[in-house]
Amino acid sequence: MPESVRARSLAEARVYLDLVVPGGSAQASVDEVPGGRVVRAGGVEVLVPDEAEQAGTTFGAGVSELLDAGQWVLVGATYASRALESGLYYTADLSPDPERFRAVVAEWSLAADAVAEALKFLPDGAGELPREAFWTEMGRSARDAEPGRFTRAKLESDLAFFRQSLADFRRLHPGNAGKRPAE
Repeated sequence: MPESVRARSLAEARVYLDLVVPGGSAQASVDEVPGGRVVRAGGVEVLVPDEAEQAGTTFGAGVSELLDAGQWVLVGATYASRALESGLYYTADLSPDPERFRAVVAEWSLAADAVAEALKFLPDGAGELPREAFWTEMGRSARDAEPGRFTRAKLESDLAFFRQSLADFRRLHPGNAGKRPAE
């Protein structure tokens, strides 16, 4: 019987699968079921209730129960790294591809959204994420290796940097936001 968990959004389900299943969400199937969708990959099923998709946020309302704070920080860093690299290639291209533009925008947006998810684990007034916000080996290892990465100041700084990088990219490339590639 497959492992079954519940996600707050389809995006959270896909990130979860990317972290726990070899091959990740690239091999996932999505099926409509009464009351939502089930995303399946590598013996794992993730239920995404219909009401979860109505939350209006990328990864869902409330605090994640699938990914811990450390994982969210690592996910944010991964998307930011991809955005930096993709943005450099986009800028160097003499005939920029609108799809590549949208990919860079999505990567910066997802980087910021992932860090915002980690910030949800911070109690009011706390200067750093509490130990109980790290329940996976991946999250605990990240915290142990770089504890300074998990302070309020660092997370807020990363969030501001990712949002500013997104705004700067859009400002520097205003003509490509809505273009579609030639068919």
